[in-house]
Amino acid sequence: MNEEKARKAREYFLQGYNCSQSVLAAWCEELGLDMNTALRISACFGGGMGRLREVCGACSGAFMVIGLKHGYTEGKDFKTKSENYAMVQKFAARFKEENGFDSIICREMLGLNGASDPTPEKRTEQYYKKRPCPDMIALASGLLDEFI
Repeated sequence: MNEEKARKAREYFLQGYNCSQSVLAAWCEELGLDMNTALRISACFGGGMGRLREVCGACSGAFMVIGLKHGYTEGKDFKTKSENYAMVQKFAARFKEENGFDSIICREMLGLNGASDPTPEKRTEQYYKKRPCPDMIALASGLLDEFI
């Protein structure tokens, strides 16, 4: 577990960035990606993809890091594509193993039934108390060392 990357991602989230942005931003320097580009690429993936509560944004951010590090660029490169997908599946399994929810689905992790209003909640002390998000973001970012 990379404690420094875990801490950095958690700090970004506590500054108001979404879960996906927080993970990608923590790794952008090592990936040669400027911060603004990282934040824009990952902006729509917070809240389980625009608060649809689908795939956890922390996982989506981690998948972006894996893709930037090990992704394929040739459409017919089935070997690298397969290796990339295998890495994503291994990361998801590891994340589920460690997260206490056995899920990578935002709504399942938050105990919700479906999509949320598109307007994000205000980041208050109460907001942080009722959500596992800072811990999930730190976990996703910290686990990436095992995969890149």
